[in-house]
Amino acid sequence: MLQLFKLARRNIWRNKRRTIITVCSILFAVFFATFMKSMQKGTWDNVVNSVVSNFFGYAQIHEKGYWEDLSLNKSMEFNQALQNLADSQEDIQAVVPRLESFALGSHGVKTKGVLVVGIDPVKEDALTQLSKKITAGTYFGENSEGAIIAAGLADYLKITVGDTLVMIGQGFRGVNAAGKYVVEGLVEFGSPELNDGMVYLPLDRAQYLYGAEGRITNLIVDTNRPKQVKEIVANLKNTIGTEKYEVMDWEELIPDLVSARQIDSAGGALFLNILYILISFGIFGTLLMMLKERQYEFGVLLSIGMKKWQIFLMLWFETMVLAAIGVLAGILSALPLVYYLYANPVALTGDMATAYDSFGIEAVVTAAFEHGVFIQQGITIFVIVSILSLYPFFKIRSLHPVKAMRQ
Repeated sequence: MLQLFKLARRNIWRNKRRTIITVCSILFAVFFATFMKSMQKGTWDNVVNSVVSNFFGYAQIHEKGYWEDLSLNKSMEFNQALQNLADSQEDIQAVVPRLESFALGSHGVKTKGVLVVGIDPVKEDALTQLSKKITAGTYFGENSEGAIIAAGLADYLKITVGDTLVMIGQGFRGVNAAGKYVVEGLVEFGSPELNDGMVYLPLDRAQYLYGAEGRITNLIVDTNRPKQVKEIVANLKNTIGTEKYEVMDWEELIPDLVSARQIDSAGGALFLNILYILISFGIFGTLLMMLKERQYEFGVLLSIGMKKWQIFLMLWFETMVLAAIGVLAGILSALPLVYYLYANPVALTGDMATAYDSFGIEAVVTAAFEHGVFIQQGITIFVIVSILSLYPFFKIRSLHPVKAMRQ
């Protein structure tokens, strides 16, 4: 076996042109497949991070049944056990409480339905960077009692910083909810849905407005391990139980985004498969060329007593060595470009940037610098080459020494 491997290794460089063509075919296959996959994954990771960090968070805890009807009557008591989740779970950085409900917002003769979100100013800012989105006025201070409203809503109501916003709605268990709040700041969102109807209040003021003191509707889970969010959700379910609470990750909270990602991934997978097919024909062509050129050599080897399976094994070793060189070279050639795009995202301009901004997504093209992307493409190409390398077995099995040497 060792002798066959040594013989295969020497044969590789006997025809340098053939070797270079084969290695380059595999190199470009791995390079383009890796680059395309990393770009697609990086772009979608950017989309998910933008949407999740803007509002939803990677996971949320609600009273069981709340997410179906979004009713204040399904709010939950923000007890000590929930407040201490960040201390009891290693992978949780913080838990961010919110009280969300709807109201009718009014200023002057203008009226519009709004989403009222009661927040802990410090924790919310750490999660969503809300203070950085302020375009006029100021963010909540320590004893704020006013409101921060979305810029699109402010334009519709013709209201600005210092004016009074009147809100009327229905509170916890049917109580009347009415209040007047001085506008302390305006906040700009990229998403039209958020920008046209958001009103933020300090959590205690929102609880007082809706008669829901000590209660919240959403508990946002902030983590520094977003890729392990499924595991974190499972741990939370075991910790707090599922009889009273529901724990949902971002995929359950935003199913439309998941569907869009799956559709795009399917398109990318189709393109990759087409690329793999084209590459397979290229590699198969080099194998055919190798078999044709070495007919006389195989005939001589059979004549001096070498077994057909030994010739096949020698060729298989040759192909695998070439595949290993090509895959490694492809990964190493893609590595600098992928890392550069990962470290230096390309900013989009024009209509494309406008489209990204309209959904609150950072308008950049970036790549995912993850070892799994490189390994997956390398293994896929390696498997393709391994399957193609079985072809010489069928060719050699029907080989006749005399005919081979005459050819």
